[in-house]
Amino acid sequence: MKTLSIDIETRSGADLSETGVYRYAEDPAFAVLLFGYAVDDGPSEVIDLTAGEQIPEEIVKALSDPTVIKYAFNASFERICLSRMLGMPTGSYLSPEGWHCTMVWSAAAGLPLSLEAVGTVLHIERPKMTEGKRLIRKFSIASNRGRSREGTVPMQTDLFEDPDWELFKEYNRRDVEAETDIRKRLETIRCEYPALWDEYVIDQQINDAGVLLDKRLISAALALNEKARAELTEEMQQLTGLENPNSVTQLRMWLKAQGYPVASLDKAAVKDLMSTLKNQSGTQGTVPAVPDSGQARTVPMSLRVVRVLQLRQMLAKSSVKKYQTMAACACADGRARGMFQFYGSRTGRWAGRLIQMQNLPQNHLEDLEDARDLVLDRNYDALKALFGNVPDTLSQLIRTAFVAEDGKRLIVADFSAIEARVIAWLAGEDWRQEVFAKGGDIYCASASQMFKVPVEKHGVNGHLRQKGKIAELALGYGGAAGALKNMGALEMGLTEEELPELVNAWRAANPRICRLWWDVDKCIRTTIRTRKTTETHGLGFSFENGILFIDMPSGRSLCYIHPEIGENITFEGLDAARKWTRLESYGPKFVENIIQAMARDLLMNAMKNLRGARIEMHVHDELILSAGPELSLEEVCSRMADVPEWADGLLLRADGYETPFYKKD
Repeated sequence: MKTLSIDIETRSGADLSETGVYRYAEDPAFAVLLFGYAVDDGPSEVIDLTAGEQIPEEIVKALSDPTVIKYAFNASFERICLSRMLGMPTGSYLSPEGWHCTMVWSAAAGLPLSLEAVGTVLHIERPKMTEGKRLIRKFSIASNRGRSREGTVPMQTDLFEDPDWELFKEYNRRDVEAETDIRKRLETIRCEYPALWDEYVIDQQINDAGVLLDKRLISAALALNEKARAELTEEMQQLTGLENPNSVTQLRMWLKAQGYPVASLDKAAVKDLMSTLKNQSGTQGTVPAVPDSGQARTVPMSLRVVRVLQLRQMLAKSSVKKYQTMAACACADGRARGMFQFYGSRTGRWAGRLIQMQNLPQNHLEDLEDARDLVLDRNYDALKALFGNVPDTLSQLIRTAFVAEDGKRLIVADFSAIEARVIAWLAGEDWRQEVFAKGGDIYCASASQMFKVPVEKHGVNGHLRQKGKIAELALGYGGAAGALKNMGALEMGLTEEELPELVNAWRAANPRICRLWWDVDKCIRTTIRTRKTTETHGLGFSFENGILFIDMPSGRSLCYIHPEIGENITFEGLDAARKWTRLESYGPKFVENIIQAMARDLLMNAMKNLRGARIEMHVHDELILSAGPELSLEEVCSRMADVPEWADGLLLRADGYETPFYKKD
């Protein structure tokens, strides 16, 4: 046996979308119902475990044999569920070595992340059956089959009598065939780079390890948030007289009746209206709470509306829902697992799952530990008295729910200005390289280069640093005045009139980066039109099997499906709504993809350099490790900054800190 293609159908009382597969497979009602497989691309077989059929012994042995390649679409689901079926305890799973995920492989080719969608795009002969969703609702959700008093569902012995059961078995068989057809198509596409499966193993080991959650903090935060919401809602009722002031429709009608009609109550609209009202009334900061309905009626209407909008903002703090997600996905040992989707984006960067580590709220509280202690003590009155906005305080404490084990601490280290360093190296913008070599501040250096005067942080011409910073953040990938606005340039004190001047100054200071944009654009257009290979700045561009490949120095390629030349360059891909459609791009946006992809490769290189250490999380360009005295912060930063051979001359730097709980230092 050389290869084993697998697809399973399962049942659980847990909601997979809320808990993730690790917690899903721990549910008392969990069971593997059907085991579909094919050996060495032979005919597919389905083992009906509910009917007492047994998986052949040689197949069971192959599951843990790294020399037999196991193929599955979203292979982590099969691997974790089968670990549970084999009786492995929480925290112990089948090794990911020898497992190849065709979903990851599809993503590396620029294809969607669903079996049905990939099959459609690739026009495979044996596509996924369309009845799948109905059958899964019927057979795979335990609550649909009669939950017992103990909250578990006993194994059904009469499933084979259900008229849809044979169809479900055929659905399982067809999935094995569809996955096999997809893999055979992928084998004809040059997207399986040499290090792919070794990197996949590292990713799976991080997901398997998980990170410890402070369940006491999570429970306390949820309880305090409920109390805060009840209190804030009551105050809104007193101020507005509305039965349900959390209703968008009711609140909009109330605002209109007060002379403040609004089309929306999203964050931006509320913020704009509050700013207008505060300017009219001369109010600064937060309007004090109104203690009772009698006083509420004496408060001037403009201030009353401001206070209502402030309450709306506090009640709309959706980030505290992450505590609910933490509680839902925590495994029996208190660890959250499966938070990272390998190759979750076109660039190869990870996407967040479940708790969504990539969009955690930042913490700015000076007394973070004191606030944390008050939450742990469930001291609502003190928390409110000392920190004011309870939902916001709870939001800022979300990171601190990730904690180190007893006797260990978390080491948090991240790359310094990684994208700015990579684009300077790739473009050959020497003055920027010199700044990094000397350990300088790139924002000050950029402002100095733009305005031709010395700029020092908190020193001479220090006011220009902010302009350098906003320019660096917004303009590296072809952005103009609109990009500066999106980055908050106007809120930072810049005027509309000076934005075009700022764009011109930055571009004049970075001619080689600008040249990189348009050299890449020219190569891509030439390759698409002529089908000939082109190259620039150490990047290769080729066209094969209807796909544009951008070959990077790391040996990995970015793939763009069915590219065409119109006013802009277009290709097929997933839009922001996850819909497969044609997308537009051009030189600077392709450069953004390239730089972010290279930054991802450097983070993966850091993971390889730290193999053997316990990496528990990674967020953008940051690694979070659990360590005892055997590993120092200095060693972690040193290993992260050790560049691979393909990036010779790139100046990397990593900085970090140690902490008993995760936070933004």
